Amino acid sequence: MAKKTVAGLRKQGAKDYTKVIKMVKAEGATNYSFREEVMPKDAVKDWLASK
Repeated sequence: MAKKTVAGLRKQGAKDYTKVIKMVKAEGATNYSFREEVMPKDAVKDWLASK
């Protein structure tokens, strides 16, 4: 799956984007899940700080 994302990010202007993976705990449970997004580099810090 990562190969598709990497291949798509090789286009012009793609160096301004990054793939971010965040571990999120489910409400009322003990398990975790992972959220993945491709976003502009300047928005990463805000996205990781959000709950």
